[in-house]
Amino acid sequence: MKKVICTLALALTMGTLAHAQKSKDVKVSIDLKDVKDDKVMVTVFPQPIKEATTTYYIPKTVPGTYSVDNYGTFVEGFKAYDKKGKELTVTKADENSWTIADAKKLVKITYLVNDSYDNEAGKEDPIFSPSGTNILAGTNFVLNTHGFVGYFKSQLEIPYEVTITHPSTLWGATSMVDTNPAEDVDVFAATRYADLVDHPIMYSKPDYTTFTADGMEILISVYSPTGKVTAKDLTPYMETMMRAQKKFLGAINSTKKYAVQIYLSTSAEDDAQGYGALEHTTSTTVVMPEQMPLDQLAESLKDVVSHEFFHIVTPLSVHSKEIQFFDFNDPKMSEHLWMYEGVTEYFANLFQVNQGLIDEDAFYKRMAEKIATSKRFDDTMPFTKMSSNVLQEPYKAAYVNVYQKGALIAMCLDIQLRESSNGQRGILSLMRDLSKEYGNNKPFNDSELFDKITSITYPAVGEFLKTYVAGTTPIPYETYFSKMGVTKTTISRTGNPFIKGEQEPYITVNQQKEIFLRPDIEPNQFFATLGAKKGDILLAVNDTNYNVENIYDLITASMGWKDGDAISLKIKRDGKEQVLKGKVKLPTEELEGWKATDTSKAKIREAWLKG
Repeated sequence: MKKVICTLALALTMGTLAHAQKSKDVKVSIDLKDVKDDKVMVTVFPQPIKEATTTYYIPKTVPGTYSVDNYGTFVEGFKAYDKKGKELTVTKADENSWTIADAKKLVKITYLVNDSYDNEAGKEDPIFSPSGTNILAGTNFVLNTHGFVGYFKSQLEIPYEVTITHPSTLWGATSMVDTNPAEDVDVFAATRYADLVDHPIMYSKPDYTTFTADGMEILISVYSPTGKVTAKDLTPYMETMMRAQKKFLGAINSTKKYAVQIYLSTSAEDDAQGYGALEHTTSTTVVMPEQMPLDQLAESLKDVVSHEFFHIVTPLSVHSKEIQFFDFNDPKMSEHLWMYEGVTEYFANLFQVNQGLIDEDAFYKRMAEKIATSKRFDDTMPFTKMSSNVLQEPYKAAYVNVYQKGALIAMCLDIQLRESSNGQRGILSLMRDLSKEYGNNKPFNDSELFDKITSITYPAVGEFLKTYVAGTTPIPYETYFSKMGVTKTTISRTGNPFIKGEQEPYITVNQQKEIFLRPDIEPNQFFATLGAKKGDILLAVNDTNYNVENIYDLITASMGWKDGDAISLKIKRDGKEQVLKGKVKLPTEELEGWKATDTSKAKIREAWLKG
């Protein structure tokens, strides 16, 4: 009987190999059923290799992360086989690649993949969770496909077919179409490797909603480990926002289906720690802490998801050759992060005032906060230079400024376009024109974009790009605001109890891993109101114990506090424990702001914000 079984198994294997060889695509199998030691088996059947040796790559970096993450470090047990099942010689070339000898005989490779979520805690520079992977057998799998599937350089541009076997109790949320009717097998097709990487999948117990906005089908899928939050809870917020976005974009409508995959983390050491989202052309993967209050979670998602959604404009419809032909293991970065991320972040704020979700003052306040934050960076660093060198220091450290100064560049460019056209054209119309000129499959040359923009707009726009984006001159924001009748003022904003100016902490930790109020800085209004003093050791808040291990849970919890909420702090002062009880009094901070004051420019200002 054993011999019969072995013979049958060999016949089935040979049949599979023969079928794979006849096909015109790279076939991949991912087994989410038989998970061993928190690892998933991946099998790849490539097209015939013509070279004597070949190399299989797992990405070093992927679009949208702007960081070196080395996903190959999560791969082990890499093996290559010929058609008789004999192992070929494999040499690990570096962290992310394996060189295979006698490659003309290669018909199959196999390897195991570990996940990144349970490897984040304690790492100095962990993989950003929305671009990472999760393996929680029988419960949840976050398949950012670049973490599971690699490529041969000679087969980057041919189709991929991915077959995923999974527990029938789990459902895969994705913007791709499953062509297999079985409940425990999904089959997805991608036009090329980059297309596969662009389509993440999240498997979990089905919890999703769908709705249609202006012809676009939108999927909201949620994984909540305790079931505290559901897709139904979040959909009303998402639907209001995304309908407004679609209305704002108007004619830019190249995506027919869009998926929002929301993973809510326990925030434990073996779970995701990096909160935010990663964009894809037809979806976004979001990671947020599950313990956030629902209203706060919904508000955070509104800002995060709206940003990612606007990536359907750029880089989906407008991008350079560096993006179109992205090198996953030796990337050449584009000069134009000011557009890919800056314009996108600006749209995520502009659409809200444009569609009446926030008022003008709230919009100005957001821009004022971005100006204040951007000043923490070198304001003379050319944005094009930072962008093309973003994987290296000192430019890497300045990357987050794309969400601050990048958005401000877009705002001032928008203002310049409005002034030059007497209110008739803005940055949205510019992106529409660029989308028509290029589109999804026609990339531009990096060095030619500014000339193209100048040729279809105005000389003043070209001068702006040359001076403030490619040049070293800081943007005179007061000058640009004044073009719209907006002048400088002072505004107040609500601060965080534990962080001054979103940068300087009021608390720190000692060698015993205890949290204490810094003795070198005066306690803010929050602590002073409760009677806390410099040097007090903070043991618990509202009966939850805190130390260095869960300090970020404390920061997250504080984001949901409101003035007047009852609160208790358990502290240790001079070796004695005591409980301070009272009401939350959130600190306020003063910063430079802006306000519309010139009524003679009301018409052009209306075109800017509402046009």
